[in-house]
Amino acid sequence: MMRIVFSLLFGLLFAGAAFAQTTNLQRLDTAEDSRGWEGVGRLEIGTDGFCTGALIAADLVLTAAHCVFDKTNGARILAEDIEFRAGWRNGRAAAYRNVRQIVVHPDYRYRSKGGAERVVNDLALLKLHHPIRNTTVKPYQMVEHLGRGSRVGVVSYALERSEAPSLQEMCEVKGQQSGVYVTSCDVGFGSSGAPIFVFDGGTPRIASVVSAKGHMNAEPVALGMSLEGAIQLLRAEVRTDTSARRNSTGAKFIKP
Repeated sequence: MMRIVFSLLFGLLFAGAAFAQTTNLQRLDTAEDSRGWEGVGRLEIGTDGFCTGALIAADLVLTAAHCVFDKTNGARILAEDIEFRAGWRNGRAAAYRNVRQIVVHPDYRYRSKGGAERVVNDLALLKLHHPIRNTTVKPYQMVEHLGRGSRVGVVSYALERSEAPSLQEMCEVKGQQSGVYVTSCDVGFGSSGAPIFVFDGGTPRIASVVSAKGHMNAEPVALGMSLEGAIQLLRAEVRTDTSARRNSTGAKFIKP
């Protein structure tokens, strides 16, 4: 059995930590570099936090559930305190949208102490106030299964690369444990919620979402979850709008 030590990747803009970049990360600084990746954006959370999210419908953003919880007290963050900046690059976004509703996987427990238990259901859907109809910002399709050895890639923001997304195309699934994918992808704080893509047929499709980074056999890894059944479950709850009513009792983001 694989032994994994992990930590969640919620980013804080004021944090001073630095992380080494690897040579196979491509920073998407120009319009040409970022073409096709505009559906990945930075989620501004409160006044000091951020995560990564990806558009899966004109008005739905997929991210990690732990991004929408206040790390100081475990309370849910208000939808009104989150903004999605699609294709954020060097001070500008292809589209800006406020969030109307937050739907968290019903089996996710923010305070769970178990590693795999905390990652496997670490998914949330954010419903935007208004759909993004920009022709350059296109939602991504998804796949529900990854096998060991699958070639994958990640587009993410992180503390040391928060002003433009970075693409890593050359990483792989090293294994699966209790519904959690272990990948060799390079992630840092702020990468939470970043889409893990497969490129079969030349079209990127989301196969998982980055939940945490960790170490396996002393090697750095990124952890994501299987999407099997989860997206349909979250979409169904968006339609019922029950989370919007529950979210009205949440607490605002509090700076640590």
